[in-house]
Amino acid sequence: IFSIVVFGSIVNECYVNKDSQHPELLCIFNENESACSYGIAVGVIAFFGCIFFFVVDLYFQQISSVKDRKRAVLLDLGFSGFLAFLWFVAFCFLANQWQRTTLTRGFSQGADAARAAITFSFFSIIIWVVLALRALQRYRLGTDMSLFATEQFGADPSASYPGYPGGSGVESTETYQSPPFTETLEPNPKGYQVPAY
Repeated sequence: IFSIVVFGSIVNECYVNKDSQHPELLCIFNENESACSYGIAVGVIAFFGCIFFFVVDLYFQQISSVKDRKRAVLLDLGFSGFLAFLWFVAFCFLANQWQRTTLTRGFSQGADAARAAITFSFFSIIIWVVLALRALQRYRLGTDMSLFATEQFGADPSASYPGYPGGSGVESTETYQSPPFTETLEPNPKGYQVPAY
């Protein structure tokens, strides 16, 4: 939502005429086209990145490959950190250019939109840092709980499953499956008549 506010306010109200003698549209941030372009670009990248990672979060439990899960979490971590940095640069750049802007009568029309873009770019820094920390926590939780482990059980096919850990966190030696094919079968079980053909 913050990215929509930033690039929407820049696109809609931060390109204005300086005065009636200059009909071309100028960027309100110190007439620096790069400031407006950078704010729009970061906002659009953040918006589509949010959509992508929202879909990844929805389907995360259905990713069966452990390596793909690890890649998804690391991609989320890297992208969140990268966007936190981009929003920090956007905030500094827009605030610096706004500070240098001399407000003429034409530029005063878009002043509120410029302030909104600066404010929400600052809030976006906080949001993306929190998302990066969440991804880091998810990665650490996954590695601590063997979510990303490649071998969960032994390779021996005759080995039984390990017991459920007790309250102390120590794995018990008790197993929960009986050895295969150890039952003795009666040739004629009680109550069953062998059909004569």
